[in-house]
Amino acid sequence: MRVLSSTLALALIPLSATAQNTKLKLPPPSASPQTPLDQRERAVQLLNRFTFGARPGDVEAVLASGTDHWFDQQLDPASIKDDALNRRLADYPTLAMTPEQALTVYPDRGTVEQVADGKRPYPTDPLLACVYEVQVHKLMDERDQKKQLALARPEPTDAEKAAAKKADQETAARVAGELFSLPKAQRMATLIKMPVEDRIAFANNVAGDQKNLLLADFTPRERETFYGMQGGVGVQYQIGNELAQAKIVRAILTERQVQEVMTDFWFNHFNIYVNKDSDQWYTTSYERDVIRPHALGKFRDLLLATAESPAMMVYLDNWLSIGPESLANGVNPANPKSKKGAKGLNENYGREVMELHTVGVNGGYTQADVTHLSAILTGWSVDRPNQAGPFIFDPKKHEPGTKDWFGYRIDEDGNASRIGPADAKGDSAPAGAAPVVRAAAVPGAVPEAPGLKQGITALNLLAASPKTAHFICYLLAQRFVADDPPAALVDRMAATYMSSDGDIKAILHMLVGSPEFNSHRYFRNKVKTPVEFMASAFRSTATDPQNPGALTNAIRDMGMQLYYALPPTGYYLTADHWMNTSALVGRLNFADQLTHNRFSNQKFDAPRVLAFGLMSQPAAAGSATQVGFGGGSSKPRPMNIADHVATAESPATGADVALHVLEGTLIGGDVSAQTNQLIRKQVTSQAANNPTEKLNLLTALVLGSPEFQLR
Repeated sequence: MRVLSSTLALALIPLSATAQNTKLKLPPPSASPQTPLDQRERAVQLLNRFTFGARPGDVEAVLASGTDHWFDQQLDPASIKDDALNRRLADYPTLAMTPEQALTVYPDRGTVEQVADGKRPYPTDPLLACVYEVQVHKLMDERDQKKQLALARPEPTDAEKAAAKKADQETAARVAGELFSLPKAQRMATLIKMPVEDRIAFANNVAGDQKNLLLADFTPRERETFYGMQGGVGVQYQIGNELAQAKIVRAILTERQVQEVMTDFWFNHFNIYVNKDSDQWYTTSYERDVIRPHALGKFRDLLLATAESPAMMVYLDNWLSIGPESLANGVNPANPKSKKGAKGLNENYGREVMELHTVGVNGGYTQADVTHLSAILTGWSVDRPNQAGPFIFDPKKHEPGTKDWFGYRIDEDGNASRIGPADAKGDSAPAGAAPVVRAAAVPGAVPEAPGLKQGITALNLLAASPKTAHFICYLLAQRFVADDPPAALVDRMAATYMSSDGDIKAILHMLVGSPEFNSHRYFRNKVKTPVEFMASAFRSTATDPQNPGALTNAIRDMGMQLYYALPPTGYYLTADHWMNTSALVGRLNFADQLTHNRFSNQKFDAPRVLAFGLMSQPAAAGSATQVGFGGGSSKPRPMNIADHVATAESPATGADVALHVLEGTLIGGDVSAQTNQLIRKQVTSQAANNPTEKLNLLTALVLGSPEFQLR
């Protein structure tokens, strides 16, 4: 496999030094920073910031409908048909399952042990029963091996292991041959009736090409059965695999791009880690039922939805938090002889909900506020998390009594009054105020349970705080405007937050209409994260993602494994974390593999990309050979491509014209003279067997260029 040299990557980055970890130096604006964007540039800006990349023709479509109309429509995702995406998502059945259903399809070790020990029956569904038979067989093999070790019996020799491996491979080849001889609809039905040993040998040893062909012909449920037979004991990780693959498919294919971008933003803000205990089966529901439906609603509702999620309660351990004076800790006011136990508060969620989710680290709270909020939120728990149970409020765990927190006194019924200065700008409940407005009852909660309303009130107060408004708007401006967003813009966004009761749509409207968002100072100044780079590479080239699993692995190798951000901060979204020489080498090599059809059987058609570029650009009146590219006027700028790319010293070649079209198609505007020169030099130095090979290389170099890394 040819790998593009790191020398080329170094040359393509505008570097101030050549150290291996030198950060990307953003190119200067093409026009005065104070100059407002024209209509075409505004369309490009909207597509760069609020989609996972513009597709060929998207800029023209936005201009035709009007930028404001396009954005308004995107803010109403229910009005946008997404049939093509929905057909693709049918490949991932767990996306529509409850956590309990998903855990049944992909059991964890504990579930397998219960079945093996007779404490839980085998499923009656034939496909599920097949998976459980394989899983139990593997577990019994493990137990037998441990017994052999305990008896100090010698392990198999290397020769014996090699012979066993060869026998398994032969079995896999035989089974594959039998399956290929059958009609597609009969293959899985035949496989699940084979001896368990044959199923295991087949699932773990079938050759790659044979496996890919069989999987392509299986139904989604049959594919789940196959994956359930792979690996070791416990296959619950496959739930997360389906979710990750669906995420990159959504990013590339969905027509509801703003909703998906905001879902990505809010999931990262309210981050959970898919590999944390029971979150392996809760994360899918968390994104589907908590984040996505609230991504364009009121921040208060989103905050409460995350607090009511078993995924968040598990991730930040709030389900383990027990009030020191609670019944769960042995304290019973009706029994004077009751003894207080050693259980206590877990402050993880109480801290992060203020530091990361709402008012921010500089929000003016104290350690005492963290402790008191943690006490307020005791009882917010999960029923049977190891069996995928729902969120519940458990009054036995709740710390009883009125609590003073963050300048408020809140009783068990959620009545709040100010007792001191909560923050310098004022807050939502003046001294002696009537109870604040509370959200609807939490799903799964005991009606009128003591202490439940206390937590709802506290979260509502956080959502209504001006400090929360400023912190959330700073993060939104950082995501959509600049790594160091202008303070005046953040202040105006925060004012909109307060006046609209935290309406996310209203805040985004204010942002996209601001002078800052529509200025050259903040045009193409944000670096793409790995998932943004990957999605935009496919969207800009109109390439259908045929192997999403390989894409998620590539994103992982770039340092952003989907749903695997361990800290509650999520992944950082600023340039310093994602762009250095090593990162660009990885992206450039991926682009080279993709465009040369060497990436996991993914089909790529560079001539088709070039054709899209030629056909989607605005044409000058009266000439089919003249097209306009890039910024300047919102009207097409008539020019002959060859004349445009030629110089006094060098007439335009076919490669020059192709490069110019690709730059306009993939990047949506001009690239620097330095980038252009280096790409031409690289193409000249590489031996290309035919025009298609040269076009593949040109496309790879544009996708790997510094300008393509920006949005």
